[in-house]
Amino acid sequence: MVSSTVNVVRYTALFTGVAYGWYHRRSLQATHDKHKLQDAAHHREQLIVEAKEAWKRKKEAKNTMLVTDPEDPRFDLEKLIAVWERSS
Repeated sequence: MVSSTVNVVRYTALFTGVAYGWYHRRSLQATHDKHKLQDAAHHREQLIVEAKEAWKRKKEAKNTMLVTDPEDPRFDLEKLIAVWERSS
């Protein structure tokens, strides 16, 4: 038989380990959640920036009124080449 002192030490160690594991997991989860929120916010900001750039390009494209049909009398090859150079 094992003495009562040894049983107290065993159960104390077990309880201490479980409590430490619970606390450590809780701290790791909080850090992970915080990091996940920061990543989501950064991703949303990046999407907003990309959307603004796309809107700007779309608005500029409407303002140029570029004619790409060579059969059209308003067709201007120099303007078309200039637009291609700016876009690349």
